[in-house]
Amino acid sequence: MTNKLKTILLVDDEPSWLSTMKTVLTESHLSVMTAESGEDALAELQKNKPDLILCDVRMPIMNGYDVFTKVKEVQSLKTIPFVFMSNFDDFEAKKVAKQMGADDYVAKPFTVDEVHIVVKDLLKRFEK
Repeated sequence: MTNKLKTILLVDDEPSWLSTMKTVLTESHLSVMTAESGEDALAELQKNKPDLILCDVRMPIMNGYDVFTKVKEVQSLKTIPFVFMSNFDDFEAKKVAKQMGADDYVAKPFTVDEVHIVVKDLLKRFEK
């Protein structure tokens, strides 16, 4: 029996952050898709269904809240665990994420260990 790698969709408008996070998550034996905008994320979701979405809140044009709303409107996507990321001092973002029903919230910058714990916990919690 082969274990299929879990797939994470990582959405952030900062290419250096995306690159670093992709490396960290790949080292954790996860498959990682990336999107540099909300629009790119939605286009990616039309082609592939990840096991978890990690999405920055503060992005131009389509922010993380918009992405969350669009994802939750699609029947085949709405059960995907959704985690918001934003700066550690962005208390408003954390409050809104909770009110919207996000599965978790991660403050940036975070440590490699924090990423592993949050991602692994959510993947385990939402395993089918």
